[in-house]
Amino acid sequence: MPSRRQRRRAAAQHRHASATQGGHVDGELELAERVERLAYTRAQAAEALGISLATLDRRVVPVIATVATEWGGRLIPVSELERYLAERSQQPRASSKALRRLGRKASVAPELVTRIKTEHANGSSLGEIARGLNADGARTAQGGRQWWPSTVRSVLARPNPPTSAQSG
Repeated sequence: MPSRRQRRRAAAQHRHASATQGGHVDGELELAERVERLAYTRAQAAEALGISLATLDRRVVPVIATVATEWGGRLIPVSELERYLAERSQQPRASSKALRRLGRKASVAPELVTRIKTEHANGSSLGEIARGLNADGARTAQGGRQWWPSTVRSVLARPNPPTSAQSG
């Protein structure tokens, strides 16, 4: 005669076998893995959108359909939030062409760049180089009439000097 422990084990196995044959237990687990969020509370919706609850109540709730619950709360269907976002989505403003450097193009003549670099390598200060360029009447990158030590420093800081041909 089986012991009590054996009878309990057999009964549990029988229950488990009948439940899996009917598909209820496994089917419910499969459904539970596929269940998606159907609605948000107002606080969850505000967090999902990255806005405050007051902003959600003031700007979003009036233009979407909500679900009123028996206890007085409001639920926001996920489909409504998706529709709200889809209506307000915009294309990115910057294209790959627009990612260029903005501002005026620097176009120091290559011979001036080599002169500045050789004078600096020979030990001339930035001020001395600027005074020499001013004395020779050299034009700055922007067409200015005077070189400054800071302008000379910016030419030295460039990894590869842009030329007039490259800036077009």
